[in-house]
This record gives sequence, C-alpha cells and structure tokens, in this order.
Amino acid sequence: MGNDDQRDHSDAARLNQIGVINRREIEARVLEPILEAMVQEFGDRARVEGVAAETIIELARKQGNELAEELGGRSLHHFRESMKYWIQDNALEIEVLEHTEEAFDFNVVRCRYAEMYRELGMADKGALLSCNRDFALIQGFDPDTELTRTQTIMEGAPFCDFRYRKKSKPSTEQGEPGE
Repeated sequence: MGNDDQRDHSDAARLNQIGVINRREIEARVLEPILEAMVQEFGDRARVEGVAAETIIELARKQGNELAEELGGRSLHHFRESMKYWIQDNALEIEVLEHTEEAFDFNVVRCRYAEMYRELGMADKGALLSCNRDFALIQGFDPDTELTRTQTIMEGAPFCDFRYRKKSKPSTEQGEPGE
C-alpha cells in the first residue's frame, strides 16, 4: 500500500473519531456562507445547489467505498457495523426492524442532524448537506445493495425509513420456449 493509500485510510479513521454529527456541523458552518456567496455572485440558487449536490453525492460515493475498505467487507453486516459512526454522540436514535444477509431495515426515530440544522437556521439545507448522501454512500459501499427511503425527519416526517436490500442477481438460466 502506498503512502497516499495509508494517508487516505488514516484520514478516514481520524474523521470517524470526530463523529459524523460534528463533521456535518463544521461543514454546514463553512458551506452555508459559501453557497450563499455563490448564489449572490451567479444569481442562480438552483444551479449553485445542484453543483453542490452533485459534489456531495460524489464525495459520499467515495466515502462509502473507503468505509467498506476500512471495515474489511461490503456485506450488510459490515454496513450495519458502520452505523456506529452515524449514531455516535447520540446523533441518531434508530429502531432496527430487520437485519439479515439480504436486508437491513431500520427507522430513525430521532435525528439530531435535523435538530442541528434547525438550530443553525439551516433547516432548508439539511437535506442537501446530509440526507442527500445516503443513496450514494451505499452505492460506494456496495453497488449490489440498494436503498429505498420514502420519508425523512429532515423534511418533516415523524421518522426516516431506511430499507436496504441486496439487488437480485439476474437469472443466467434461460428456459426453453413453451416451458
């Protein structure tokens, strides 16, 4: 492993020690004034936030891959183990509904991330800066797992519904016509 690889893994481990909620607050406090300045400069909020969303999504995909490498695997068991980073500092309260090799379902019943964005006066940016990452993170962690989520606390729902499923493998067997 080269020095860049070692630095990347130690950087990820160091950032995980800080705690994700602390990272998100620091990021929000820096990004919000930058995004607002860019909107003022370019006059197009949708475009500025679109570029930010694309960048955040790509970062999340990369972080998902790094997370899988750090945890030594890409299974749903490994992914559940990664939850320790998101719930650290009581950032999330979750209720696990199902955990198998093929599915990992849970509800977030309290989200301090949403609370933090509201306290910062950035409730409208929380989905962009945090929730926006979830689908890309699992794509980077394991491209054979997909997330379905229909609601979030950040957007006003009473809970967030996370449903992870292993994708079905396409059948390689072809039946004879008429079978």
